[in-house]
Amino acid sequence: MPLRNRRQPTLNEIAKLTGVHVSTVSRVLRQQEPPDGWSDAALNIRRVAEQLGYRTNLMAASLRTRQTRIIGVVMSRLSDTVMASMYEAMEAAASASGYQILLSSPPDSEDAQRRGVELLLSRQVDGIILASVHRPAHRVFDFAAGHRTPILLMNRHGDSVGRPTITCDDRRGGYLAARHLLDLGHRRIGVVAGPSHASTANDRVVGVCEALREAGIHQPAELIVNSDFDVEGGLSAGQRLLSLRDRPTAIFAVGDVAAIAVMRTAREMGLTLPEDLSVVGYNDIALSSILPVPLTTIRSPHAEMGRLSLERLLDLLAERKIESAVLPIELVVRASTTALQSPQPRKKRPRRA
Repeated sequence: MPLRNRRQPTLNEIAKLTGVHVSTVSRVLRQQEPPDGWSDAALNIRRVAEQLGYRTNLMAASLRTRQTRIIGVVMSRLSDTVMASMYEAMEAAASASGYQILLSSPPDSEDAQRRGVELLLSRQVDGIILASVHRPAHRVFDFAAGHRTPILLMNRHGDSVGRPTITCDDRRGGYLAARHLLDLGHRRIGVVAGPSHASTANDRVVGVCEALREAGIHQPAELIVNSDFDVEGGLSAGQRLLSLRDRPTAIFAVGDVAAIAVMRTAREMGLTLPEDLSVVGYNDIALSSILPVPLTTIRSPHAEMGRLSLERLLDLLAERKIESAVLPIELVVRASTTALQSPQPRKKRPRRA
């Protein structure tokens, strides 16, 4: 039966029950499990502490070490499945390392993100992961310049050269998406381009245009439509592209959610997928593979990005030198893309006698 007390047990009490010095108890209860596992003595200390209901006093520990063991995260659009996946991976990695996460999830605007950073700095977090930075990001960093708190960028780089950043190879992703459509014979390719302030969206569009240039194709401005990443942005951009007199035969959207919205717009306009319109998305969210017409997309390792970002920030806190990382992506071909359908030749009318 647990030996629970109403008051918080002390380290001295645990030391007496386990027969070791109080400093040993303190060290065992403070540290994470060693790579080779706990010793029998350490296991006994932790078992007794658990039975007594001991909880580490984080405030007292922070006063001793000048660390709160709290990581601040600024992440907009947490309702987005990609962002949620990144956050879950970060939280798991933080917990495994004995840290907690304090989350600020402001609107995706520069001023709101600056306020989020300001809030986290006021809470004296040990470091900050900034996941939705606007390009250029100098305003946020100018504000934080007076603080020594390490800041790491994740997902978006914000054109911040020299800042530690963990991103995916978004430019390569856009290139592969366009190359796939070109190989299928498409030459008039619409782009749902996302918001211009997001480096993720911008890099993907740059990759598309690079592939088109290599193929000797000029991309008219009317075929690139900026939008939000959400459903409404995809619906609006899809309607605009598909209402053109010379509509595209294929559309690439910089996010899967927007791509799925384009597919809905196409169906509502009487188009058949993929015969009348090929569609490519980005990120490979879970829904993409189970749609009535499964979505061709670019798979990005968003959970891996979250985990690696947390680990690299902890390296910064330990004053270890780190390098930015660009994670690889891959094209996943499904049923939403097909070869360009040749127009049916018109039947010749018989001549009158």
